[in-house]
Amino acid sequence: MYKSDPIKEISLQSNALLSTAMKLINQNAQGICFVLKGKKLVGILTDGDIRRAILKGYRLDAIISKVMRKNFLSMAVGSSAGDIQKQLKKVDFIPIVNESNELVDYASQLRFHHIPLAKPILDGNELEYVTDCINTGWISSQGKYVNLFEEKFSEFTSSNHACAVSNGTVALHLALVALGVSPGDEVVLPNLTFAAPINAVIYTGAIPVLIDVNKDTMAMDVDDLRRAITNKTTAIIPVHLYGHPAPMKEIMDIAKSNDLIVIEDCAEALGSFYEDRHVGTYGDAGTFSFFGNKTITTGEGGMIIFKNKSTLDHAKILRDHGMSKHKKYWHEYVGFNYRMTNMQAAIGVAQMEEVSKFIQVKQAIAREYNKNLRNVKGVQLPGNFGNVINSYWLYTINLPVELTSYRDNVLDSMLKDGIEARPIFIPISEMPPYKRYINKDRDYSVSTYLSKSGISLPSSIDLTKDDILRVSDSFIKAIDKVNIDN
Repeated sequence: MYKSDPIKEISLQSNALLSTAMKLINQNAQGICFVLKGKKLVGILTDGDIRRAILKGYRLDAIISKVMRKNFLSMAVGSSAGDIQKQLKKVDFIPIVNESNELVDYASQLRFHHIPLAKPILDGNELEYVTDCINTGWISSQGKYVNLFEEKFSEFTSSNHACAVSNGTVALHLALVALGVSPGDEVVLPNLTFAAPINAVIYTGAIPVLIDVNKDTMAMDVDDLRRAITNKTTAIIPVHLYGHPAPMKEIMDIAKSNDLIVIEDCAEALGSFYEDRHVGTYGDAGTFSFFGNKTITTGEGGMIIFKNKSTLDHAKILRDHGMSKHKKYWHEYVGFNYRMTNMQAAIGVAQMEEVSKFIQVKQAIAREYNKNLRNVKGVQLPGNFGNVINSYWLYTINLPVELTSYRDNVLDSMLKDGIEARPIFIPISEMPPYKRYINKDRDYSVSTYLSKSGISLPSSIDLTKDDILRVSDSFIKAIDKVNIDN
């Protein structure tokens, strides 16, 4: 349960006395009280309203429904933060109601109604460094911050050869091309992931081969990997999903014995370690994403870390239109414009100054969730399976099989409480663009189950313990309702 209930702290029933309202407003220090009839919102009452009522002759034992304000602005659960911010320019408080006009939360200048799934934290040196880019005129892909970002990223991951790019998807594509993956090659990847890896493989003209995943780690199943390799297999793309590392020792043993390229998709795993090494440093390349909801962000953006400097040098030429480093406008290859801007990199440098703290907070959030949810029957909580360190990009749980058909009911219930949770990825094998790549003899039952049962809970760096308790309580309440109704 909550340590504190924000609704109880700021609301009273309509038959309460003015004296009670005065005490409540004094205690919550918000200057306002929401007036309820049952759970429904029927009015608001400010300390100013009470003063005016007393001046008109009302006594402190008058009931608040006599003096409450009946005309007020409220907004629906699910309203965007932008819309709420616009309205908060006109009023100090906005009650948030569900479809039954029941009060579920409130927004103010200091507090938004909803708990989002994930949001960027940009309270370090981001503005200072971006301003420096603007003041100096270095706003495109030239300037000091791109190299500095690459250096800081290499240092953090204990790698030597980093290449900043415009997003995480092109990081995968550029890595594949730089390492020589060609049309007709087979590339093995997990069925449960975002679409970026399979799209990148298709861009090269190679053939994606989808395999199932492990139930605990949600990473590719190594037994299925062994079965999927043919004489056409050229590369493997293990995905460190939601922050838990894939079993890199087994994957690298398989790759070595079959002379295969390994490109680790670490988009969701900055700060994750397999044994004593950061993910991305086992394979021939590791790719990262800096989209707005990732552990660090540059808005859009990505990074590749390569094992060999020669591959890095080749990738940087391909990244820059295939142009020679020694002869201006001389194109050595058919290349791409996959460059990161100096302004993006400036944000990245500032984010790297905070990255260790961000990851520690993510892990602390996971511990709080585990503590709150450990007694929920049948729910699989994330953890560290094997000698790994999970960075918990998104705290992701799985419902038991008997409740998978009610997963969306749970999400809807939490949304009505002002909490944004989301389902996990849909298996690639179920989506129309990729049907041609499905092996009908291959079993995808684990990825299918996980997709139907998985829920990612809010995981923003700025969550408080009370926020986590509130999310946990909402989830438990939703599960209890499903169990009672069924």
